[in-house]
Amino acid sequence: MVDSETIDTKVSDKKEEFNDEQEEEINDNNEETKEKRKNLGDGVINDLYASIDEFKEYIKNMQKNADRKYSEYKKSTVQTIDIDLIETKDAYHIKAAVPGVSKEDVMIEAGDNDLTIEANFNAYIDEFEEEAEVIASSIKSGKCVKTVRFENSLDLENITAKFTNGIVIINIPKLIIPKHKINVE
Repeated sequence: MVDSETIDTKVSDKKEEFNDEQEEEINDNNEETKEKRKNLGDGVINDLYASIDEFKEYIKNMQKNADRKYSEYKKSTVQTIDIDLIETKDAYHIKAAVPGVSKEDVMIEAGDNDLTIEANFNAYIDEFEEEAEVIASSIKSGKCVKTVRFENSLDLENITAKFTNGIVIINIPKLIIPKHKINVE
């Protein structure tokens, strides 16, 4: 026969063994949960970094596309030439800035009461042989034109133009049409 003390000891040993197994299982579960949470957190952080990197790349591509379109727009539009216009009693005087343009690339045409100055400016990027990218561009490029309309008719035969260091000085005499008296009969 088994005495009750022996049974109590065996039960107690089994309880301890069971509690130890349970505690070990709980600890294992806790470790697994911690590992899953850590992996989940790492995944979220990695996804966040990847999203931020993708967003940065998207913004850079958008900026490059906008710069390219702006450059194409600048090339396709006609810009104006900067001038100073002075009027004296007998003539008009124009000082036109065409920096970086040779004398041969400046064209001037005059009509009865207007004058047009045209020049082609080369873009700075065109001077590079290797592949290059425009970061900023505010200097004129492409075809540039300035037309000035005058109040008086122009003496087309006596217009003069002089080119010096990227500046064109144009002297435009006014056409003086003498007035005639008409006798009334």
